[in-house]
Amino acid sequence: MTTSTTAESSAAAPLLDLQALVVAVRRRRRLWSSMALLGLLVGTAVAVLLPPPPTAVAKVLVAHQEDQPNDPGTLIRTDVGLLQTTRIAAKALQSLGSPERPEDFMKDYGAVGLTNNLLQITVTGDSDAQAVARAKALADAFVVDHVTRIKNAADAEAKALLDQRDRMQGELAQVNKAIGEGSSQSGPKASANLESLFASRAELTSRITDFSQRAAEARIGTPQLIAGTQVVDAPRAVRQSLPKTAATNGAIGLVLGLVLGLAVAAVGTVVADRPVLRREIAANLGASVIAELPRRSARRWRRRRIRAARERLTASLARMHSSAEPVSLLELGCARSTSVIALDLARALAAEGPVVIVDGLPGLQLAKRRPKPGDPTVVSGEGAAAVSPQERRLGVGSVAPGTAWTDLQYLGTQTVLVVRAGHGSAAWLHTVARQLADQRIPVIGVVLIDPDPRDRTDGTLWDGLHTALRGQNELSARQSGTGRRRNERLPMWAARVPDSDQEAR
Repeated sequence: MTTSTTAESSAAAPLLDLQALVVAVRRRRRLWSSMALLGLLVGTAVAVLLPPPPTAVAKVLVAHQEDQPNDPGTLIRTDVGLLQTTRIAAKALQSLGSPERPEDFMKDYGAVGLTNNLLQITVTGDSDAQAVARAKALADAFVVDHVTRIKNAADAEAKALLDQRDRMQGELAQVNKAIGEGSSQSGPKASANLESLFASRAELTSRITDFSQRAAEARIGTPQLIAGTQVVDAPRAVRQSLPKTAATNGAIGLVLGLVLGLAVAAVGTVVADRPVLRREIAANLGASVIAELPRRSARRWRRRRIRAARERLTASLARMHSSAEPVSLLELGCARSTSVIALDLARALAAEGPVVIVDGLPGLQLAKRRPKPGDPTVVSGEGAAAVSPQERRLGVGSVAPGTAWTDLQYLGTQTVLVVRAGHGSAAWLHTVARQLADQRIPVIGVVLIDPDPRDRTDGTLWDGLHTALRGQNELSARQSGTGRRRNERLPMWAARVPDSDQEAR
C-alpha cells in the first residue's frame, strides 16, 4: 500500500521543478558569471583590437510616383534592394575611376530606409576621405539611376498612350471617309448606316482626346518627381569614439555571455538531475536532514556562525553515538568536511572514554594526517580489528562511486550521511539508499553540506525510521517488542522495487 502511494505521488510530480531549477542555476553562478565576464572582455577586446573602419553616411530623399500615405515601406525597401545591385555599384566606381570589382564594392556599403521616402547610405573605406568620396559617388549614382527610371517609365507610358491615339486617329479617318461616301446615298438603310458612322466618329473623337490628355499628364508629374529626388544630407564622416564603442561592445558581450551561461547552466542542471533542495535529498535518500553546514567563508561573522553550527552538530551526533550501536559517518562529495566533523565528534566523545577513528575514506585522509596534541587515534580499515573492545569506534567512509559496499558495515551498524548539496545525481542517491538497505545499515540522518541559503523546503520525513532522534527511540522500542509498528513511508528508491523483490526482502 505504501509503495503504490509513493509511486502515485512520484508519477504525479511535475517533470520540471522550477524551484529546484532556479536554485540549481543560482548555485552555478560561477559558471554564468564567468561567461558573462568573458563576454564583456571579448567585446571590449574586439573594440580595441578590431576598431571599426572609417565610415561615411549620406541621406537621400526619394520621390515615388506610387507614394501613398499608408505605404508600409515597400517602396523604400525596393530602393534599398536596388542600391545593392552591381549596376549602381558599377556607376559609382566609374565616377570614382576605381578598378575595384562591383561585387567587392557592394560588401563595403549598405542602406536602410529611415522613412517611406528617406534613404540612409552607409559606406566604409580605408580613410575618412575615401569613405566620403565613395558615399557621394554612390548617392549620385543612385539619384541618377532613379531619375532615369522615372523618365523612362513616363516616356514609355506616354508613348503607349500616343500609339493608341494614333491608331484611333487612323480608325477615325476611315470613318470620315465612309461618312463622305454614304452621304450621297439615300434610303432608310443608308440613313441608319450613316447614323452609326456618326456615332462611331463621336466615340473615336472622344477617346482620341482622352488619350491625348493622359499622354500629356504622364509627363506632367515627371519634373516634380525628378526635383524631389535629391541628396538632402551631404556625405560626412562618422566620428568613432573608442571608449563608446568599447562600452557598447562590452555591454553586448556581457549580455550575450550571461544569456549563454544561464542557458548552459539550466540545460546542465536538467540533464545532470542533481538534487539541491532539502526535500529532494531527503526523499531520494529516505532520511531526514538533521543538520546543515555552510561552506567556509572568509568573512569573520560567517566564520563564527559556521563554528556555532559545527558545535551544535557535534553535540547532536555525540548524543546519537551514546547508544550501544556504533555510528559511522559516510560522505558524498565532501570528504574534507566529513573529516573535520569526525575529529570534532571524536574530541567530544573523548571526555567519556578513549575513541578510535576508523578511516575508510579514499586515500586515508585521516590516517595520513599529521596528528595534533589532543587528537584521537586514527587507524585504517586494516587496523580496525586490533581496536580494543573498551574503545569507542567511529567509522568514517565514503559512498561515492566505486565504494566497497560490503565494507561499510564494519565502520558502523548505523550511519549518518554527510552529503554536499548538488553533488550526487538522483539516481546515485537512490543507489546509496538501496545499498545501505541491503547492508542492513539504517540511515539515522543526513548532514547537508553547502546548502542553498534561500532554500525554505522541509527536509524532514515525518513518518518512518528515517528521522534521527525519534527513529532511534522507535527502533529501540521495536527491538524490545514494546513498540507499535507504524505505517512507514518508503524512500523514493523503494517505489521502484517490484513487489516480489520487496516480499523477498
